[in-house]
Amino acid sequence: MRPEQLQDYALDLAKNTPGVTRVQTLAEAGDTKHPYGLAVSRGKEERWQFIGQLAPGEKFDAPAAPVEGTPASGPAPAGDAGAEEWLAGIVLAAENPQIASVTRWSTREGEHPGNYGLTVDYHNGARTFIRAL
Repeated sequence: MRPEQLQDYALDLAKNTPGVTRVQTLAEAGDTKHPYGLAVSRGKEERWQFIGQLAPGEKFDAPAAPVEGTPASGPAPAGDAGAEEWLAGIVLAAENPQIASVTRWSTREGEHPGNYGLTVDYHNGARTFIRAL
């Protein structure tokens, strides 16, 4: 899954999540610096940049080959969950068969305090890094 595909997927997930008052792509929110990402309002606005890493041997000029496997899963997040926990929760609760794992940066060993984001690993070996702006 490429960043633009995950952006559209996460946009649809967020639109259907209770407590979200507005969700749009960063481009729709007026951000011209970051090509892919979301601006989500859940009381206050949270912005996320999506950056992709291709699967080994994959080329940008060829379409991404979706590979499915056992989906990463987790419970839907509480409405008052922190931004990183909330975003990870909506992705995990959807159980997409292309997504192998979702790692929250704030919970990684040795991570710098205040470094928020996610790494989404796919069954085809590609990754998307979602960085809090």
